[in-house]
Amino acid sequence: MITVEKSDPFSSESHRLIEMLSAELAAITGDNGKTNFTVEAMNDDKALWVLAKNVHGDAIGCGAIRPLTQNIAEIKRMFSDQSLPGVGSALLTFLETSAKQMGYRELKLETRHINRRAVNFYEKNGYVRIENYGPYIGREEAVCFAKAL
Repeated sequence: MITVEKSDPFSSESHRLIEMLSAELAAITGDNGKTNFTVEAMNDDKALWVLAKNVHGDAIGCGAIRPLTQNIAEIKRMFSDQSLPGVGSALLTFLETSAKQMGYRELKLETRHINRRAVNFYEKNGYVRIENYGPYIGREEAVCFAKAL
């Protein structure tokens, strides 16, 4: 069983998962992904940090949304330690539902073309490729997605 809940982005379990994600991204893409995310950004009222936990209460995944505009949020730091199947789906469903409840109408995100697992995951979950936005404009290695809520 997987539970997802709003959490403290500054907690030790959040930090551990962020570091695991950064190491995995660096191994896959050569970039740890920290350039366009800070934990401090989660202090915004329209931002949300969540952890996925297993039946024992161990944190096994994380994810966030932060505002891009009044109606559009961005998914950041989605990660599963792959100890259980379905963690990514549980996180994504929770983030999408929460974003809708927070008044967002659309979610956007960026990943790398080389990160095939992430690309396939988002496409499988109804995200469509869009033109690169914001800091990803002109970056050949980046691929951006969006989904209407």
